[in-house]
Amino acid sequence: MRLAVVLCLLASAVSLSFGQAEAPVFVITPQDSSVKFFVKASVALEGNFEKWDSTLTFTSPELSTGVLEVKIQAASVNTGSGMKDGKLKSKDFFNVEKDPLITFKSTKIVQTSPDTFDVAGTFTIRGVSKPETLNLTLNREGPGSGEVKGTMAFDRKDYGMNSGIPFIKIADRVEVTVALKAKRVSGPPVHLTQ
Repeated sequence: MRLAVVLCLLASAVSLSFGQAEAPVFVITPQDSSVKFFVKASVALEGNFEKWDSTLTFTSPELSTGVLEVKIQAASVNTGSGMKDGKLKSKDFFNVEKDPLITFKSTKIVQTSPDTFDVAGTFTIRGVSKPETLNLTLNREGPGSGEVKGTMAFDRKDYGMNSGIPFIKIADRVEVTVALKAKRVSGPPVHLTQ
């Protein structure tokens, strides 16, 4: 009886590890990727984040099992202006001392055309989390590699960023643009409709 239980456990462990090996494994390379933002303003307010990382994980080749996660170091904001950067890092905007990370974690990935995807997820900034959707376009660069580019727009006031910047009139709508270079390093391809 004990032997049967042990054999059952071994079989399930082997099938579990085999099942995990059957999932596509992707690597996103930050040096070839970017996370930028743009806010309509009387003086250009746009920039990028210099420190962030992102993962795209699957539990099977089915697209629905994919999870995209982006973690941004809020203090790495770079607008090219020390004054603007300082204001964005302050408690009026990103509040980097209290909430150092800006994150997005997908809850659902839906293919909307051969090369476009709606990625619904939870966006967190300043410790406030809300559902947002990232609209992505895939540019294929060969088998298992390519770049996904897309945008997500949100209202900064929904996240407690109610202040302005002295002498600059800024809109409430913020656009975040991501360009992620991804390569499948092992496992089967993701099942996509053509």
